[in-house]
Amino acid sequence: MSATNDGAPAASREPRTDSEMTGPTAGEPAEAERSKSNTVGEIVFAASCIALGVFALVVASQIHVPPTANTVGPQVFPYIVGGALTLTGIATLIAVFLGARGEAEDSEDADAGAGTDWLTVAKLVVFFLAHAFLIDLIGWPFAAALLFFGAAWALGAKSLWRAAVAGVVLGLLIQLAFGVGLGLSLPPGPLLEWIPIFNG
Repeated sequence: MSATNDGAPAASREPRTDSEMTGPTAGEPAEAERSKSNTVGEIVFAASCIALGVFALVVASQIHVPPTANTVGPQVFPYIVGGALTLTGIATLIAVFLGARGEAEDSEDADAGAGTDWLTVAKLVVFFLAHAFLIDLIGWPFAAALLFFGAAWALGAKSLWRAAVAGVVLGLLIQLAFGVGLGLSLPPGPLLEWIPIFNG
């Protein structure tokens, strides 16, 4: 019988078990907690899509359609967007309850175990609702500019004045595209209603 360097007989040592070789599975509770958090986030995302889709459909049904409107009236695109959001949310919700889970991508700059930033989500929801209710008061272009600026601010844009300028330019370009290109009249608001090109 040979002896090891520490003086203990080699035969007296028992082989290590798998648990001793791999160590404690401390990561399993954290993994389970992360999976639970992902499930809640996916359910919230699906429910938000459904709520926004239904809201868009309700608002679209209240849009005034002038008698001179052609086949593609002002209700068509909101109906498409609202229907797509609602169907996407329902499909996602069904998939989550059937066991489907989104896999977080590995990234050096992202913490897959970090929780949802509910403050950012709340900011985005507030600006979206503000956009919806301010369309008739200040006009679609400026309500869209506010939504763009608010989303940029909530997501951490470094240059807020650039976000504000980009939002105004984007809102005016979309207003022109609908008014001149499609002949549809988005609410221009009191600042633009006297300019014919913005009224479709």
